[in-house]
Amino acid sequence: MSLAILALLGTTGAWVLARTESISRDLVDVRSPALTTATRLESAILNQETGIRGYGLTGKPEFLTPYGQGLTEQKTDMARLAELLADDPAGLADLKAVQNAVARWQERIARPIAAAPAGAPAALAIERAAEGQTTFDAVRAALTSQQERLRAERGQARDDLAATMTFRNWLFSAFAILIVVLTVLIFEGLRRGINRPLDQLGADARTIAGGDFDHPITPTGPADLRRLSAEIDFMRRRLARELDFSEEARLRLDAQAADLQRSNTELEQFAYVASHDLQEPLRKVSSFTQLLQRRYGGQLDTRADQYIDFAVDGANRMQILINDLLDFSRVGRLHNAHQGVDLDTVLERTLSALSVGIEEAGATITYDPMPTLVADPTQIGMLWQNLIGNAVKFRRQDQAPDIHITAAREDDLWRFTITDNGIGIAPEYADKVFVIFQRLHTKDVYSGSGIGLAMCKKIVEFHGGTIAVDPTYQAGTRITFTLAPEPPESPSPGLPTMPEATRFDPEQAP
Repeated sequence: MSLAILALLGTTGAWVLARTESISRDLVDVRSPALTTATRLESAILNQETGIRGYGLTGKPEFLTPYGQGLTEQKTDMARLAELLADDPAGLADLKAVQNAVARWQERIARPIAAAPAGAPAALAIERAAEGQTTFDAVRAALTSQQERLRAERGQARDDLAATMTFRNWLFSAFAILIVVLTVLIFEGLRRGINRPLDQLGADARTIAGGDFDHPITPTGPADLRRLSAEIDFMRRRLARELDFSEEARLRLDAQAADLQRSNTELEQFAYVASHDLQEPLRKVSSFTQLLQRRYGGQLDTRADQYIDFAVDGANRMQILINDLLDFSRVGRLHNAHQGVDLDTVLERTLSALSVGIEEAGATITYDPMPTLVADPTQIGMLWQNLIGNAVKFRRQDQAPDIHITAAREDDLWRFTITDNGIGIAPEYADKVFVIFQRLHTKDVYSGSGIGLAMCKKIVEFHGGTIAVDPTYQAGTRITFTLAPEPPESPSPGLPTMPEATRFDPEQAP
């Protein structure tokens, strides 16, 4: 019943709103503009009559100006009235009467007098004075009749709009009262039929939220609320299962973490063995093979000398490889003493350490002013040494190395580039050169262990940056890398961040 009353009131309200809008639109868009245009039309015709009368009495051409303007305005206003009154037969009849009266006056009086020669009063004006008065009175009467009807229609539209709005206000007041009554009834029904089950459901939910996931939810109240309670209970059971699974997973992760810790401890023990137990017998092998080479070199046959050379070279390369592996494993583990580091100073020390190789290669090295960063000075020194050493090592045979180092601030990072005129790195190897033990040349062509650039990558990422080869540079090799001015919160080698960089390694460069 209540819904039927609401539907009836809603339909009536919609009709009243539509009626109000229709009357308002008719009043604003038709009645008021029509009356205003009719008034302008009357003014335009009066201007014509004034101009014709003045010209007929004086013969002065300036009196024809308002007459001409009145003709133009008359044409415009009549066209506008015809458009506004297109759906009003009575209005169109009034407009037709005005048009006919004006046409008779213009035909008998206005046009003949306007055609008379200027300079002297028009005789026709005197002859047709009485006729002119009569015909223009007819025009005035037609205009007055038109305007009175338009005013009456506008007044009627205003009265209709006021009555409709009054009815609308009463209707919406009744609608509001009914809604208030229904709201009170619905609220009372909800309070009696739903509040108690909801309170029970809320109490159960709070118990579960307190951590008692085994507490069941008993569905009560209306059907929808019982379904909701069942869904919540289903969610509770699922959460309980998920928590049990999460606890099992946490225990497994704890066990895996313990295994990983043991594995790391074993790896560190392996590093210790490699640095001590492996190097000691390796030094003996190297020492004795070198002793054989010095004592018996030239005393045995050529093949024996060759075998001894092979043994000495293999022992030396094995010792270099072990030392490089140890340095690689220590990045981020043993070296982690962040402090303010003047990169100019570190770069000068690196160039001093590489001075022999630089002088032998005839290399020219230039660099921009370097910033001061918070970093591990030992690792930064290893980084410069590997990159500059590669630029010197992988040079062209027909020209001396020309190496330039730049530094520029980019947002929160510093970007460094090392550009050389060496043999370059093909784009397809730009990523492979940073993988440990990846070499692009045999040891006979370029010496090295294949660890240098991998170590550079690990150092850069430990300091919150990235490193990469610039594949667009073709005149040699350009390696760019970024470093953060401050160390990352959790320095973690092997975890790339921020922009990419480009670098060059003795072991991995082509």
